[in-house]
Amino acid sequence: MSDIIRLLPDSVANQIAAGEVIQRPASVIKELVENAIDAGASLIQVVVAEAGKSSIQVVDNGKGMSPTDARLAFERHATSKISSAHDLYHLQTMGFRGEALASIAAVAQVELNTRRPEDEVGTCLRIEGSKVSSQEPTGCPVGANFIVRNLFFNIPARRKFLKSNQTEMSHIYAEFERMALAHPTVGMKLSTPESVLLNLPAGNFRTRIKDLFGKHQDAALLPLQVETSLVKINGFVGSPSAAKKKAARQFLFVNNRYMRHPYFNKAIIGAYDRLIAEGDQVPYFLCFEIDPTRIDVNVHPAKTEIKFQDDPAIWQILQAAVRESLGKWGAVPSLDFDTTGRPDLPVFDAQAQPTPPPQIHIDPNFNPFGPVTGQAAAKPAQAGYAPAHPSRQTLDAFRQMEQDLMGAMPTQEQKPALYDSLPSDEQNRWTQTDAPRFQLLGRYVVTVSSAGLLLIDQHRAHTRILFDEYYSQLTSRHGISQGLLFPQSLNLSASAAAVFESLMPRLTAVGFDFSSLGGTDYSVCGIPAGTEGLDIAMLIDNLIDEAGDGGGSGEDSVNRHIAATLSRHAAMPCGQALSDDEMRELYQKLFASSNPRFTPSGQPIYHIWTAGDLEKMLS
Repeated sequence: MSDIIRLLPDSVANQIAAGEVIQRPASVIKELVENAIDAGASLIQVVVAEAGKSSIQVVDNGKGMSPTDARLAFERHATSKISSAHDLYHLQTMGFRGEALASIAAVAQVELNTRRPEDEVGTCLRIEGSKVSSQEPTGCPVGANFIVRNLFFNIPARRKFLKSNQTEMSHIYAEFERMALAHPTVGMKLSTPESVLLNLPAGNFRTRIKDLFGKHQDAALLPLQVETSLVKINGFVGSPSAAKKKAARQFLFVNNRYMRHPYFNKAIIGAYDRLIAEGDQVPYFLCFEIDPTRIDVNVHPAKTEIKFQDDPAIWQILQAAVRESLGKWGAVPSLDFDTTGRPDLPVFDAQAQPTPPPQIHIDPNFNPFGPVTGQAAAKPAQAGYAPAHPSRQTLDAFRQMEQDLMGAMPTQEQKPALYDSLPSDEQNRWTQTDAPRFQLLGRYVVTVSSAGLLLIDQHRAHTRILFDEYYSQLTSRHGISQGLLFPQSLNLSASAAAVFESLMPRLTAVGFDFSSLGGTDYSVCGIPAGTEGLDIAMLIDNLIDEAGDGGGSGEDSVNRHIAATLSRHAAMPCGQALSDDEMRELYQKLFASSNPRFTPSGQPIYHIWTAGDLEKMLS
């Protein structure tokens, strides 16, 4: 039997390695920018075309490479960062594996122009699918200029799994933001051939946060700083008022390297116990400085999973630091003992004379079985006095409700029909416009139907009604706009502005009216009818944050996502009082909607107790 184990060709081995390191255009940008930072660059420019699918260019002013180093850099496991296994536990650079350039060259067409300060001319190297096609001298500035074209051109299966340009661009923004925050002293620019998307000058950490996410994010941050013999932590945490249900900006860095660490995230959120609602998220931007020998970066090719030697101790230090920051900057409400209007409590006085006990007067002529005479016979109506028994109208209404329920009582041979089994033309008969109704606990509308006692959640019902209206407006492009007397301003980050630009035509179809103020600032001049009184800036922010979570990529799925988000935020809140006409209109519109049973997110809207259910409860 012949041998079956053989060595893979370098081209195949490089493509396998590329599958771990290079997953999408954002991965290419991450590796090239990190190399530029390790090369000592003070300015890095990134230019992408078609969200990086057709072209990615990264230009830096670092120390450059010699012709020999430029050629050798594209070999697997060739690196200037480490020389032995011992160096893995003393890492001071972003890269160290020597796999990034080889992986990029295996799945793309790469051109490199580079020159060192001491060289008069640079070198131009071209590689396609791991094969060097040419290398020649060229005139170029000091530093490196990488151009990566046609990513995954030789692996069609991988290329077809790339998402839409909007999705890939959001990944590029996310990766660029992490690197920009980790290195605020390095100037960075992100652009397309048509426009500049981000232009971040060198500065400090807080300035970089403000440049990336806007002044509104900066205003909600509280400084944090702690230094111990084990770790040094500095940065900013969000105030409790900045908490959000999802998509809060949360960044952790260790030794200028972005990391994901759920254990430390739990420590931060735990410091907000009883300050924010359960499940809410708060923004934070925290940088850890620790001895490189006490962490392990060599865990995952993406280098975002980092192991700490002293996890429990750092957990305690981190949570204590967050709590100290919240208390120091007044984010924790303090007890205020206000003495205004307090009751006058008597003070014991040993010299005071005791108050005589009250005197009891008894009428010896009172007969409880005799006729009522005197003042008891003519008790005047007092202000605020309410009768102990319900009115005649209320009794009549509930007697009618009882008769309707008894009339719907099923026999042993015939079971009551459920709502879901009724034909669509019969569903509207379930509610009776002349049936009595009332509001319960400020949240439910209670009425009677031919099937039993009907309880409707008013917020969920209104959500379903608004969803149908907004979805119809999105598909027909005929939304009704309500002009604002005082337009509201929107200050978006560059990544949020990119998502907002893609959503703007659909939001305009619903009834929004936007005006550009230049850059990433916009003015809201009109809003959809029915959304008056809402925080429009927060509503738009929620739409942008949730666009990538459930929006989908198809036209219909995006429309449904926008309609669901708008309806959820614009629906009447729990606790809103409703008049009798408003309650009638609510359930009439509900049972005329596309799906009166469930909200767009799948929550039940109402519940019916049949006469049989009521009998079981009272038996």
